[in-house]
Amino acid sequence: MPASSLDPRTALVLIDLQNGILAMPTLTPAAEILKQGTRLTRAFRARELPVVFVRVGWSADGGDLPAGRSDAGRLESAPPAAFSEFPSELGVQDGDIVITKRHWGAFTGTELDLQLRRRGVTQIVLAGIATSIGVESTARSAYELGYHLTIVEDATTDTNAEAHANSFKSIFPRLCEVDTTDRVIELLAG
Repeated sequence: MPASSLDPRTALVLIDLQNGILAMPTLTPAAEILKQGTRLTRAFRARELPVVFVRVGWSADGGDLPAGRSDAGRLESAPPAAFSEFPSELGVQDGDIVITKRHWGAFTGTELDLQLRRRGVTQIVLAGIATSIGVESTARSAYELGYHLTIVEDATTDTNAEAHANSFKSIFPRLCEVDTTDRVIELLAG
């Protein structure tokens, strides 16, 4: 369903648009996702609305790596620090909110909810990589926490076509509205 409106206090939350994730092979080229994320960032800043950059990272000693067992295995050591750095194109500024997560979703174990609520945010515009992991996990939590939510489809991608399609076909329609970068920017302009 297309976005019907944006609340007066809407925040942009970009998931894992960081060097290590952007280097992965994705369905939509990462450069295109970065371009759309940058456009959204500029539009939100122009309206003086919060911009949140979420990255995944762990301490150098790996002591905070997820400990759970899975069929896919687990990380045995933390990636190098450059993995979690944001590309210069995003233009992260002092007034932006930067959240470092240690799990898939941006709310789990972070201060994201606190930072948004203290700024009076009632809606999140969400985009990033990967659709079925970080974006979907964050969307589920945002929905459970009572935020209105819009996911920007042309600013979101995955490494797995089937998982990406499932998120947009089966999961997101139950959690949020979905629209394009152009439409979100149009709504911001009033």
